[in-house]
Amino acid sequence: MQNFNNYTGLLDTYIMFQIKAKMIQMTEELTKKGRKPISLSMGAPVDMVPNYVIERVNYYLQDPKNHTYSTPKGEVKFLEAVAQRMKNRFGVELDPKTEIFSLIGSKEGIANFIRALINPAMNKEEQEIILIPDPGYASYTEMIKVSGGRAYGVPLTKENNYMPNLDEVWEKFLKEGNDPKKVRALIINYPNNPLGATCTKEYMQHCVDFCKKHNIILISDNAYCDIYFDEEDKPTSILEYKGARDIAVEFFSLSKSYAMTGWRLGWVCGNKDMISRFGKLKSSLDTGIFKVLQLASADLMTSNEGDEYIREANKKFKEKISHFVQGLNELGWSVKVPKATFYLWIDLPERYKTAKEFCDELLEKSGIVAVPGDAFGKEGSRSLRLSIVADEDELKEVIRRMKEDGHTFVK
Repeated sequence: MQNFNNYTGLLDTYIMFQIKAKMIQMTEELTKKGRKPISLSMGAPVDMVPNYVIERVNYYLQDPKNHTYSTPKGEVKFLEAVAQRMKNRFGVELDPKTEIFSLIGSKEGIANFIRALINPAMNKEEQEIILIPDPGYASYTEMIKVSGGRAYGVPLTKENNYMPNLDEVWEKFLKEGNDPKKVRALIINYPNNPLGATCTKEYMQHCVDFCKKHNIILISDNAYCDIYFDEEDKPTSILEYKGARDIAVEFFSLSKSYAMTGWRLGWVCGNKDMISRFGKLKSSLDTGIFKVLQLASADLMTSNEGDEYIREANKKFKEKISHFVQGLNELGWSVKVPKATFYLWIDLPERYKTAKEFCDELLEKSGIVAVPGDAFGKEGSRSLRLSIVADEDELKEVIRRMKEDGHTFVK
């Protein structure tokens, strides 16, 4: 419509919602032929949230004071619990008064932080730039686009072990005629969605050093930091690294760690000046998260029950992914169990021209819902992402259908 701004006209509907809409449309037809849809698309744990947090919600619901407005920054108890968790989990000391801010989920937080960074422009030559992982979270590009900026993909490939040399990326960026003064930030995401890839401590320091060298902000999206399978592969925080406090902020979510996707709760922490500027924007946009959710989540994050929930969830994820990988490999793939996340990033069989063609066939023939890799960037054109969050029986059924319906990797 004419009354909307030009930026919204450039947006695409989030890929997961596009896929879900098609799945819903086909559910009746697929069910009739014994192929009721099984979703491997959305990155949303399906297990019940911790009983402990439900008990705490019931407790806090009884207090009338908890049904009033909160503040965008967050309840003191929540902010202090975040500080305690950052110290316990990463050894990072944070001031809850100045270095932490609550979020309505990390997706909202990252989108609004980008909005606070970019001076909007429609003309490509005038647009400010944020460097993003390619492949990377599908919403990054749209967040930047609607803010009036431009995304520039940093290629994550098998050849660079998903840890590209940023100095080489910068050289290529300049050779293509881009203006270095237009770059506002670099987004990193380890453990990575959609790849399931992790990175070394040396690489994290490389990211910090690169951003300091070019005077750009480092945004770490650490939503998957608690989903890992061996202690030696335990993800770190960017704030653990030398110089990071000067240029970095980090985003966290309770969605993946505790299966609390619908609760919409997270936080951003790091450089206090950036947190302060971000807070000014947030105070104009919302009046804070329901107090009961904050207070109950604060108890969860600092509890033995919460830690045990994560440990048990990771055991289940590792077992499910290991069995599923075995099934894929029996069908001709050569897939390894990732070190973190619940995602599998698998190669597209050569007989298919596009990942979308294969994903459409999986859905229309077998009721298996997957995501084409190019939804996450051009580097994903010959891959697809599978989210291994369904229950064990459903995952076994996926492999059975793929075998029965001829979905193999071989030519």
